[in-house]
Amino acid sequence: MRLTKLIYTTLFFITAGSLSALAQETKKTEEKAVTEEIEVVRPYKPVLAEAVKLRRSPDLNTVKTYKAKFNYSLTDRKLELNSDINKLQAEQVAKERETELINNYVKGGFGMRTTILGEAYINLGRDEALQAGAFFKHFGQKGKLAGQEVNQQQLSVFGRSIGDQVTMSGRVNYQRNGLFFYGFNPAKPELNLNPDRQTLSFIEAEGEIVNKYTDDPDALSYAVKLNGYLWNDKYAAKENSIVLNGYVNKRISSFNLGLAASVELGNTKDELVSVGNNVLKLNPYIRLQANGVKINAGINFVQEFGAFSKSRIFPSVTADLTLIPDYLQLFAEVKGDVNRNSLKQFTDENPFLNSNILIRNSVEKLGFSAGIKGTGGPGFGYKARVYHKKISDMPLFVNNFANPTRFDVIYDFGSTTMTGLEGEISVQVSNSLKWTGKLNFEDYKPAQESESWFKPQMRISSDLLFNITDKIGLNASVAIQDASKAKVYTSAPASPYLIPDRSIETTESVKAFVDLGVGASYKINNKFSAFLRANNLLNTSYSRYLYYPTIGTNIFGGLTYSF
Repeated sequence: MRLTKLIYTTLFFITAGSLSALAQETKKTEEKAVTEEIEVVRPYKPVLAEAVKLRRSPDLNTVKTYKAKFNYSLTDRKLELNSDINKLQAEQVAKERETELINNYVKGGFGMRTTILGEAYINLGRDEALQAGAFFKHFGQKGKLAGQEVNQQQLSVFGRSIGDQVTMSGRVNYQRNGLFFYGFNPAKPELNLNPDRQTLSFIEAEGEIVNKYTDDPDALSYAVKLNGYLWNDKYAAKENSIVLNGYVNKRISSFNLGLAASVELGNTKDELVSVGNNVLKLNPYIRLQANGVKINAGINFVQEFGAFSKSRIFPSVTADLTLIPDYLQLFAEVKGDVNRNSLKQFTDENPFLNSNILIRNSVEKLGFSAGIKGTGGPGFGYKARVYHKKISDMPLFVNNFANPTRFDVIYDFGSTTMTGLEGEISVQVSNSLKWTGKLNFEDYKPAQESESWFKPQMRISSDLLFNITDKIGLNASVAIQDASKAKVYTSAPASPYLIPDRSIETTESVKAFVDLGVGASYKINNKFSAFLRANNLLNTSYSRYLYYPTIGTNIFGGLTYSF
């Protein structure tokens, strides 16, 4: 049975294998038949575009080879074995570009009242240790009254050099003031129809040497200054002066020992007057400075020689006490001195001076002052003080009897007592807003005269600066002065004048006034700017001195060029 199954199975596999081989042979025969039956439609002919056709066949046998050239350089270098950390080299910062230096300017303007303004300032170089420059100014205007005009010129040349040991500085000034004696009396308008002309000329030279400050406690400090001037008017009045000032100071721990000295040599001449007025001053002192306390105690020795000869010794004591650093400081002073009077000093205060003025010195017998000062934070500063003085031979201005448009100088023989109050405030909110104000209140008790002539009791001044933008700025100022008294003679006084004669005197009042001024500026660019100014906006015809009304409202403007 098993054998029969084996025989059938063997036959089955043989038959299946024969059929499979036959099928493969048939498939190959069919594939071969299909591959060989290829129908060719047309022969292949490649077509090239006209742009890429070549007119001749290239020569493929010519081939150029490129051979690079090399240069070799062998360096004999020693191999260094260094395991240390190398120092890093800082990268050099590029040099900052210097900003354009604009510290010179030229200003010109004109306006009402025939106002002409010319001004120039020049400063040479960037070196802070060596500076030199010059300043010039011309100002002129004319009022409605006959001769009510003024023209002023000022020229100044200066220089300063800061060395390793000392600082040297010097300057030369020239001033000219041209005016008329235009005094006008409303009660007698027919007088002084042709005012006389006056010209005041002044030239000055000054030099100073100061040693540089050092922290050395044993340092010796010193300074020397020499000043001299020549002054004259259009007529015969002339004056010259030489002033030599110096001091030396030696620090010893918390103490300072020092000596301040000055010599003033002056001479005043006119047609009928010739006065040699010389003063020598010596001020030895000792100073203590420690723990917010500074006390300076010494004496002031004064020797007059020349037309006057007298020796005087006065106390000279000052004290400062700091209660709150930078915020509150108390100070006090007791001193006496001799004030050397001069024609230059008188004409600076009142230019309508007469000829042949008597020159005398004034003596401040004893003066006392005390007050407070400090700051109330950034941008705020203040100072207030009270003072009391006794002055002998205090000079006063009075109208001349023969020609009331000119002023004589008389002296209140005896001791004039003056009590005063002074206050200052400065507020700066930012660079765009700044305000300053000052108040002076003085009460006089004359020695012989009935009044202290042309000495107002109250004076107030204030300035405001406000920059609206970087280009537009506004400014304003106000000056307020109380009424004062003037003496008018009804007949000629005694000559020389010694004491007042009430029987030939009358008193007139010089009215109080308020002078308000405003201004504006516009910055066109970094080079050009425009300005406008208006003075005496209230148009009040006030007078500082009797018979001399000031010019009314005055508006002028112009341009400034900076370079």
